[in-house]
Amino acid sequence: MRDSDAVTAAPTQLQAVRGRGRLRGRALMMGPAFVAAIAYVDPGNFATNVSAGAEFGYRLAWVIVAANLMAMLIQSLSGKIGLATGRNLPELCREHFPRPVTRGLWVQAELVAMATDLAEVIGGAIALNLLFGLPLLTGGVLTAVVAFALLGLQGRGYRPFELAIAGLLAVIALGFVFSTAVTGLDGREVAAGFVPSFDGVDSVLLATGILGATVMPHVIYLHSALTQDRIVPVGARERQSLLKAQRLDVVLAMGLAGLVNLSMLVLAAKLFFGEDVAGVDTLEGAHAALDAIAGAPVAFAFAIALLASGFASSGVGTYAGQVVMSGFLQRQIPLLLRRAITMAPALVVLAIGFDPTQALVLSQVVLSFGIPFALVPLVLLTRRVDVMGELVNRPSTTAVAWAVAALIIALNGFLLIGILL
Repeated sequence: MRDSDAVTAAPTQLQAVRGRGRLRGRALMMGPAFVAAIAYVDPGNFATNVSAGAEFGYRLAWVIVAANLMAMLIQSLSGKIGLATGRNLPELCREHFPRPVTRGLWVQAELVAMATDLAEVIGGAIALNLLFGLPLLTGGVLTAVVAFALLGLQGRGYRPFELAIAGLLAVIALGFVFSTAVTGLDGREVAAGFVPSFDGVDSVLLATGILGATVMPHVIYLHSALTQDRIVPVGARERQSLLKAQRLDVVLAMGLAGLVNLSMLVLAAKLFFGEDVAGVDTLEGAHAALDAIAGAPVAFAFAIALLASGFASSGVGTYAGQVVMSGFLQRQIPLLLRRAITMAPALVVLAIGFDPTQALVLSQVVLSFGIPFALVPLVLLTRRVDVMGELVNRPSTTAVAWAVAALIIALNGFLLIGILL
């Protein structure tokens, strides 16, 4: 046999994955969206969803559904651009946009990273305080340590990290499935919450917070990095096959995250809305109220889910920060320094005694303002055939993506006017 024949006969990466069996092969093509999904159920979601349910009942359930549908579209585009180009979104921004634009995008992305870390570290610290009585500052430092440990799994390849994050996502989901099963579900009232409506500026603020906690700017950048060289396709047929797999990955992962977010609001609405229960606008107060109203098992499940969320999202957030800096600037800094920079605001908040739940809600509003700076470049690039090749967006996809971006920008503008006036 000639050497050329031997090379031709060698299986591609995708063929090797499929060769492990039908079910296992499909499972191995899943994973990036589940890593991205953890950012959609981070501690900021706990704060905004519980606050929304306690204050407005089921009224803002539609916001969670709408935000989740937007997340599916956005993450699908992010995963597709990495698959189509072999580059992540920050790298593509650096290649195709002027340098001043790229630098501006990098600066705002770093600010978003700090807001993200604020939610993640504080959430983990609150959970450790609820479960073990640890001081918030100590809990914040421990959350950062766990994030380092999770990132260390990357040295063993992409799969161990994906499985660890997916396992923590499962813990979060099981916690709220259990809580919903124990407390019950009023389907008619939940369905009524799917009709779009607001109730004053405060409800718009929380709706924007929900949007910021659901559609996360840093994970728009990250998802493209998770797919860019995970399984390298050979030829158009393999690219289309991997595209179908990543779309299924997104639907399953984002669908699970959406159900978790909705269950948070439903739980708070059922137990707290219209009741004279003090302190439920804080995570600590919500935990105490759950203990008093629904019992210790539900309160424990809430705290465990919050802890898993803080640990996992902190690791994912640090990973995203690395992608942002290396992509926009072609520079990397030691992981310890990277972590210290983005974690500093969170530790300062914990050290000075600022209300941690209020800090979580405000961080999600900051994140919502960062969404357009990640989303607009994503749409601009995925509509270009010279960038995407045969995986370029259909005109209808681009139109919907622009509509989503316009809606987010308009909602943020309305919120800003409401706050200033």
